Amino acid sequence: MILARHAESEWNLHYGRTRVDPGIPDPPLTAAGRAQAERLIVEFRKLGVCRLLVSPYRRALETATIIARGLDLSIGVEPLVRERCAFSCDLGTPRSLLGRHWPDLDFDHLEEQWWGEQEETLASLDRRCAAFHAKTADLPERHRTGVISHWGFIRALTGQEIGNACFVRLEAADPVAGSPPLVHPIR
Repeated sequence: MILARHAESEWNLHYGRTRVDPGIPDPPLTAAGRAQAERLIVEFRKLGVCRLLVSPYRRALETATIIARGLDLSIGVEPLVRERCAFSCDLGTPRSLLGRHWPDLDFDHLEEQWWGEQEETLASLDRRCAAFHAKTADLPERHRTGVISHWGFIRALTGQEIGNACFVRLEAADPVAGSPPLVHPIR
């Protein structure tokens, strides 16, 4: 599985400059972020990505939409890979509005408010990571599945801190030994 962090959002741009939460809920991509997503098309093509799973946040959906158009892939919305609710950017867009913005995607499995109301605990995030790993362990073509997610989720799942539009390969755990997934940074 290829785990990619979404491309640069308006929130990332402002927070990166000031280290102060700019108060932008569910931010869109910047122009630089859209260019980063275009570059991910080339990388995902090289890796043979044949399917995309994506967080319901706007920045992830925009990133995935650009990649899907470039590679003619379908997109599955997966709320388990959403960001840990901790900042203003982690206030999502209601399911009904997402459906209007992305009418070709299926949001029916989401609650109207699918994100957390308060800061998510690390224990809750760990349970979500475990649920995602279990849900995708037997996924056909798992090794060729791209997942567009977020810094906090990817860090909790892999221990890797990656920048916008960067990615790592996640391999399944050894079910006999119960070992954690193997992570290979891709350069």
